[in-house]
Amino acid sequence: MAIKLHDLAAAEDDRRFSPYCWRVKMALAHKGLEVEIIPWRFTDKEAIAFSGQASVPVLVDGDNTVHDSWEIARYLDAAYPDRPLLFSGEEAQTLAFFFKHWCERSVHPHIMRTVVMDLYNGLHEKDKPYFRASREKRFGKTLEDFGADQAGAIAALRAALDPLRPGLAEQPFVCGRAPGFADYILFGAFQWARSISPAKLLMPDDAVYAWRERLLDLHGGLARKAKGYPV
Repeated sequence: MAIKLHDLAAAEDDRRFSPYCWRVKMALAHKGLEVEIIPWRFTDKEAIAFSGQASVPVLVDGDNTVHDSWEIARYLDAAYPDRPLLFSGEEAQTLAFFFKHWCERSVHPHIMRTVVMDLYNGLHEKDKPYFRASREKRFGKTLEDFGADQAGAIAALRAALDPLRPGLAEQPFVCGRAPGFADYILFGAFQWARSISPAKLLMPDDAVYAWRERLLDLHGGLARKAKGYPV
């Protein structure tokens, strides 16, 4: 029985923008596991009620249901240890856990400010009221005000990425000579933006741009073939 993954979709079924779901899709491809992708939207709560969750990713593997991208990655290495590992060991997993929180606190907010109106405009009509109400409550301002300074958000993002550049100038991936889950954590954020916004986040001479190109081409170009905008 194929693994099933409930994956966040925009107005179009094949436009998938969740950074967390992209982490999982890259992880599944890394391990060479077949998966059935099921499109899901913010207001489709009943479709995943069986999992006890109200958001995706939700992965179903036989009798096992796992949610949260981090827990899914850990599950995949435990359940399929004979396939390429996402974490090379306990130390790598600990460092990736730190990297996950750094990415979510230092990278995601700038990307959200950059793409928020493109994201909203690309949502299915049934999701727009929910998204606006929930995010405006979270941000304490309207979506329009939150995303008003796109140029400033892009500049802040590029500055936030500076700690990555020395390492990526010396090695092809965040995890070293080969990609690991830390790469997929950060790449999920960039694929989120690419999926729903034409905003140019990086300059071509940036080491992070070159790294993103490598990730786009991984696993047979899985991410590059997905619906999105040129980078």
